[in-house]
Amino acid sequence: MGILSWVILGLIAGLLAKFVMPIGGVGIIKTIILGIAGALIGGYISTFFGWGSVTGFNLPSLIIAVVGAIILIYAYRLLRK
Repeated sequence: MGILSWVILGLIAGLLAKFVMPIGGVGIIKTIILGIAGALIGGYISTFFGWGSVTGFNLPSLIIAVVGAIILIYAYRLLRK
């Protein structure tokens, strides 16, 4: 995937994850960063367990990225307290 695709996927994944697990005081840049990092984490976890990977801009990749971003937001919340 190209950089622009990662940014767009990260933005969408971050926004969807933020909708599921709202966190206050996080702007659009942090949302994109959490989404991209979540896509990487989700891709790594899903590849490790054999569930698939982030292969492009498609629905399974988006779901994996959102789940990874939710995990990352949860960890971010724990560290922020």
